[in-house]
Amino acid sequence: MSLTPGINSIGGVNPYGVGGANGLNGASQMQGLNAIQPPSMDGVQGVDSPSFKDMLLDSIKQVNTMQQDADRAVETLFTGGDVNPAEVLTAVQKADLAFRMMMQIRNKLVAAYEEIQNIRI
Repeated sequence: MSLTPGINSIGGVNPYGVGGANGLNGASQMQGLNAIQPPSMDGVQGVDSPSFKDMLLDSIKQVNTMQQDADRAVETLFTGGDVNPAEVLTAVQKADLAFRMMMQIRNKLVAAYEEIQNIRI
């Protein structure tokens, strides 16, 4: 096999030579590409998939739970409980990051709603 750059069947330069790195010719490479099928869209909106509303409400509940856990950890730390300060800091930062992300998603949803509302028919 030659290691000089060649031009493959699609017209691009192949640094491994005409046959490619694995010795396949361009025709068999194209047959392999033709065998790739796009993913099926069956069941995308089926009974098993949660709705957007359910996903949004679940995310809000998760953020709320994270904030409550962080509050409990801070309270335990301040009352002299047996808790690692690094874990408390991590819990507070995770809750803060989750809340800020939720607010950004909310801002994007409100902006999209306002944009749709401004469409004139």
